[in-house]
Amino acid sequence: MKKVITLVFVLLGILQQNNMSAQIDENQMGAWYMYFFDAKFNESRWGVQGDLQYRNWNGFGDLEQLLLRSGVTYRPENTEVKLTLGYANITTGEFGDGDDTVSESRIYQEAFFPVNFGKWIRTNHRFRYEQRFVEEQDFRTRYRYNLFLNIPLSGEGIVKNTFYLAFYNELFINGERSIGNGREVELFDRNRSYAALGYQLSDGLKIQFGIMRQITTAWSKNQLQLSLHHNF
Repeated sequence: MKKVITLVFVLLGILQQNNMSAQIDENQMGAWYMYFFDAKFNESRWGVQGDLQYRNWNGFGDLEQLLLRSGVTYRPENTEVKLTLGYANITTGEFGDGDDTVSESRIYQEAFFPVNFGKWIRTNHRFRYEQRFVEEQDFRTRYRYNLFLNIPLSGEGIVKNTFYLAFYNELFINGERSIGNGREVELFDRNRSYAALGYQLSDGLKIQFGIMRQITTAWSKNQLQLSLHHNF
């Protein structure tokens, strides 16, 4: 009987160590490296856009996510609205030394439109609806709203060879709570708040470096972000 009790405590200790190793270190700075592109088909209202993102738990080496996303865009006549229908493939890695990953395929639709206040303040609004096919989960949906704010650091607006401040806040809401096998998630999925310094390299190319605070139902973490934005 004593051997059984001892074995139980040993197993509990091992499980506790595994759970502790799987816990995300919220004090460890992560990093996201990103490339965004947006292209028009000559004078057509149609185009393509997308992004490639390498997200890391610890700056470099411990994969958080590899995200590949692209979509077809359409700009209605006499508006600045851009509509997108797209697809994304996401590989999510676990925190720490483990190599386990979870794959996800995602279809999304979004509406993106600017609202400018003179030359100094430029806001963009993005509404996105996602249909998610996550490995070992039931079909899921998610709603996202992102408010972008760009402020030039000169009186000429955001033009070539100028610096600007970039901010955004994005809210994620789950469409369903049940994800299969008796598991549930909260309606609130996460929130991301971001601040950065940007530089307009040319008419169609800019770079940003900043920090993003991500808050989920399970953890909160800071991530450095380095991004290249390419319009052509």
